[in-house]
Amino acid sequence: MKTLSVFLITLFSLFAASTQAAAPAWKEGTHYTLSDSVNRQTVAPGQTLITEVFSYACPACNAFAPTMRKLREAMPKAQFEYVPAGFIAAEDWPMFQRAFCTAQVLHIAEKTHDAMFKAVWTTGELATMDPASSRLKKPLPSLEEAAKFYQREAGVKAADFVAAANSFSVDLKIKAADEFIRNYKVTSTPTLIINGKYITDVHMAGGYDQLIDLIKFLSTKDRG
Repeated sequence: MKTLSVFLITLFSLFAASTQAAAPAWKEGTHYTLSDSVNRQTVAPGQTLITEVFSYACPACNAFAPTMRKLREAMPKAQFEYVPAGFIAAEDWPMFQRAFCTAQVLHIAEKTHDAMFKAVWTTGELATMDPASSRLKKPLPSLEEAAKFYQREAGVKAADFVAAANSFSVDLKIKAADEFIRNYKVTSTPTLIINGKYITDVHMAGGYDQLIDLIKFLSTKDRG
């Protein structure tokens, strides 16, 4: 009986040790950083907020999109937000930023989000690159062309979309997005902010699957 007890204790110890070894040792400054912004997002107690800074014109964001869908499935109770960046004017980022902010104002952003990535990177309807030459298109996709996409995908008349895109409400949305990016010192996309506090990306996490595990960890880091 004593031998069996010793065996079970040894087995449990080995299991615990292997589990501990397999668990990632997430480190601040290596796998994520802590925001020093005085204007952090406010998150209700017990709530998880995951914010992605992105652009439809960003190839890395397109590559990350399937992982973001996996993350939403893995964390169905979390709140997800998207902040569009307008970093690279030469690659049409400001146009896509305005288009997304317009879709937000018209309450069609979530419905059309995945389809817009496909329009840019799969079907080529709103592609910024010419596949034949691998160079930027001239001219680049216009807001009017984006409006036709939203008309087809969401039923909003193209003329109404363009009118909304040039409204004061959308200008405020763009200004708020730019301010958010400055406050969190975001310089690349996609960047993830968890609970308005922790900042990370695919490279810092060490890969797509690792990023999901890291976000799960950070989402509960401050809870007792």
